[in-house]
Amino acid sequence: MSVKPSIETKFEQGLFASRWLMAPMYLGLVVSLAMMAVLFVKELAYYLPKTLTMTADQGILAVLTLIDLSLAANLLLIVLFSGYENFVSKLDIKDSEDRPDWMGKVDFSGLKMKLIASIVAISGIHLLKVFMSLGKPASAYTVTMETLQWMVIIHLTFVVSGVLLALMDWFSAKTDKH
Repeated sequence: MSVKPSIETKFEQGLFASRWLMAPMYLGLVVSLAMMAVLFVKELAYYLPKTLTMTADQGILAVLTLIDLSLAANLLLIVLFSGYENFVSKLDIKDSEDRPDWMGKVDFSGLKMKLIASIVAISGIHLLKVFMSLGKPASAYTVTMETLQWMVIIHLTFVVSGVLLALMDWFSAKTDKH
């Protein structure tokens, strides 16, 4: 059995320790999650007093805005927990009823799929909000046909990307591991 040179061992230990450089980024994501919570409350406070005077379309747009923010926050949370556990360190928290089932089980492939699914959902909600406002005067979502066309193209690109990622993962799972 051969013994590794000391410099190689030290280099590998330093390389492994470098994963902790990601920790401040995850702390930044926690701050981003707090920002999303503030934005959600701000939007809720804006729409709540208008509830009794809103049309059904305005109510749907308000709810879609809140869902959009919620999905973005969910995405942040998934990236935060899964990324930290996959790339930095396992979360040493006691198993409890509150611990989500997926924690500790989402690998990089699963994280990619959750990420693209969330992006597609967020893009779809934004596109739906724009579609619902078409032809309405003084809409907050007034867009040109060219902009709308690009929005649809970008959304379809996200959808196709998601399908291709799923296919790649499926093919990868079907091949023999070496």
